[in-house]
Amino acid sequence: MRNLYNSVLLLASSLLSIGMVNAQKNGSKLPSSTASSPYISSEKALEEALKKIPKRNLGPGAMSGRITALAVPFTSPENKTHSKIIYAGAASGGVWKSLDAGMRWTPVFDDQDVQSIGALAVDPNHPDVVWAGTGEGNPRNSHNSGKGIYKSMDGGKTWTFMGLENTKTIHRILINPNNSQQIFVGAMGSVWGPNPDRGVYRSDDGGKTWKLILAGANATTGCAELVMDPQNPQKLFANLYDFERKPWTFRSGGPGSGLYVTYDGGNTWKKLTSKQGLPEGDLGRIGIAIPRNNPKRVYALVEAKKSGFYRSDDGGETWHKVSDEENAGNRPFYYHEIYADPENENRVYSIWSQVSVSEDGGEHWKILADWGAIHPDHHAFLIHP
Repeated sequence: MRNLYNSVLLLASSLLSIGMVNAQKNGSKLPSSTASSPYISSEKALEEALKKIPKRNLGPGAMSGRITALAVPFTSPENKTHSKIIYAGAASGGVWKSLDAGMRWTPVFDDQDVQSIGALAVDPNHPDVVWAGTGEGNPRNSHNSGKGIYKSMDGGKTWTFMGLENTKTIHRILINPNNSQQIFVGAMGSVWGPNPDRGVYRSDDGGKTWKLILAGANATTGCAELVMDPQNPQKLFANLYDFERKPWTFRSGGPGSGLYVTYDGGNTWKKLTSKQGLPEGDLGRIGIAIPRNNPKRVYALVEAKKSGFYRSDDGGETWHKVSDEENAGNRPFYYHEIYADPENENRVYSIWSQVSVSEDGGEHWKILADWGAIHPDHHAFLIHP
């Protein structure tokens, strides 16, 4: 402990010497105990010396905590009443709310005992009902875990814990637009080791109770993506993702990974394999998107031995690879999220270190926002309906 104290003291002293130079330039008088030496004789002397160093504004940093989730309370594509309200979830900074389309933000989750957000959803039938899933769904080495799912009935003013505490990471929340009591949750699980509380959960009573309706083949497989057919809320696609992070390494993909579809709200599931046109061998993280105007078109950005962008034109029954261009995305464990234009089934976006777009059904990709213009790493994307 003494060695640690000395190291911290030496670092503080080094910083103080830099501050002394600035202080002298600004004409500030230095305490006598520091005038001849940058080393401080005691903690009190250090505290007094630091008080004498002038403060200056460093300005906003080049980067901040990751924004992992966005949600807007649209009751329908035609209803724009709440179009200026935006909720944003941060990987390590709670939930934020804007009332003026993002010009100003207010934190609304600070009173809770967890601040890592992985998913947000607004009830399409009740604009003031907001769900927040905790635990970041991007398992990099700076990942923050969560402790379940929360619900607000008053637009984020107050929150109630609604269970799933041991899921560690909730990456998706979907609400049946025809039945607000039915909620689906995609839980990735613990990033740092095996745990059984992962997979796809469903509640049929507004979150009072939960049922695990799709589980992986092992304790390192969770749900990395969950997408609902925009015209049939009982049809969902899920990516089960087999992964594990350790302090010295990371495994992305394995025998537990796969793409699944249900037609009955999760009572039964069908695994889609190479027989339907997907890659052979172990898969990893898969991004999924369905255009609202044409649910027969389904997109999948698939991590495999040879990753690629796949498309189905028959609602997910059969698949074919349409692209392996670099601009379709990279670093699957950290990204692999895609979003389809709700009015143009041929336009699809991929968010990763940059943002790219395809205008021809995923065959060719161009950079829409590169890291020369804005800070890289994109984890949330919202298209105004």
